Amino acid sequence: MNRLAGAVSILAASVVGASAADLAARPYAKAPSPVAVAANDWSGFYVGANGGGAWSRKCWDAVPFTIDLVFVPPFTIAGPEGCHTASGATAGGQVGYRWQRAAWVFGLEAQGNWADLTGSNASQIDLLAGFGNRTKIDAIGLFTGQVGYSWNSFLLYVKGGAAVAHDKYEGFLTAPQVALPAGFISDRGSETRWGGVVGIGGEYAFNRNWSLALEYDHLFMGERDVRLTYDPAFIAALNHDERIHQDVDMVTARINYRFGGPVVAKY
Repeated sequence: MNRLAGAVSILAASVVGASAADLAARPYAKAPSPVAVAANDWSGFYVGANGGGAWSRKCWDAVPFTIDLVFVPPFTIAGPEGCHTASGATAGGQVGYRWQRAAWVFGLEAQGNWADLTGSNASQIDLLAGFGNRTKIDAIGLFTGQVGYSWNSFLLYVKGGAAVAHDKYEGFLTAPQVALPAGFISDRGSETRWGGVVGIGGEYAFNRNWSLALEYDHLFMGERDVRLTYDPAFIAALNHDERIHQDVDMVTARINYRFGGPVVAKY
C-alpha cells in the first residue's frame, strides 16, 4: 500500500511539473506613454484686416447766436435742432502684440478704419425751418489695451482705451428757398474728436498663425462745440457754433496673422 501511494504521488508531481513547463510566460504590458496635445499660444506680434458696420447717434444744439441784418431787426437763434443716426460701412486694419501667461492673455493694439457713416435730420428750430443737418464720419482710430482668457485655440477678450474720429458737418436746404434748390449746402464744419472706447471680442485660431474674430466696440465721443461757416462769405453773419453730442457703436469681423506663434506641447 505504501509503495502504491508513493507511486501515485510521484506521478501527480510529474504531471503538475509538465503542465507548468508547457505554460508560456505571461507577457509584460508596458504602460502607454502620455500623448502630447498641441496647445495654441497667443503670444507674438500680429497684423490683420477688419470690416463691418457702425452707427453713431448725433444730436445737434445751436449755441445761442444773434443775427443782425440791415433789413430786419436782430434776433437770436438757440436750442435743440434734433438728432439723427449716421450709419454705414467701415473697413480697416489693426496691428498689435500679445503675451500669454498660463491661460491669461494681455495685449496692446492700434486700429485704423475708413468709414462712411452718414445721416441727417430737419432742424426743429422754427427760425431754421427749411434747413437740415447732415453728419458724416469718414475715419475712426482705436488705441487699446486687451485682457483675455484662452481655451487653447479660442480667446475671449475685453479691450479699452482711446478713440478718435474725423467728422464732417453740413447744413442744407430741405426745400427750395428763393433761387436756391433743395439740397443746397449752406454751411460746413469739420473736426477731429477724441474720446474713449470699450469693447469685447471672441477670436479663434484655426492654425498656428491665422485667426478669425468678431468684435463689438462702443466709442464714447462726448459733446463738443463745432464752428459752422456759411458759404458764400457774404452771409458770414450766419456763422455759428453747434454743440454736437455723439457716440459710436461698431461691429467688425477680423482676420489676423500672428508672426511665429509657437505651439506648446501639453500632456
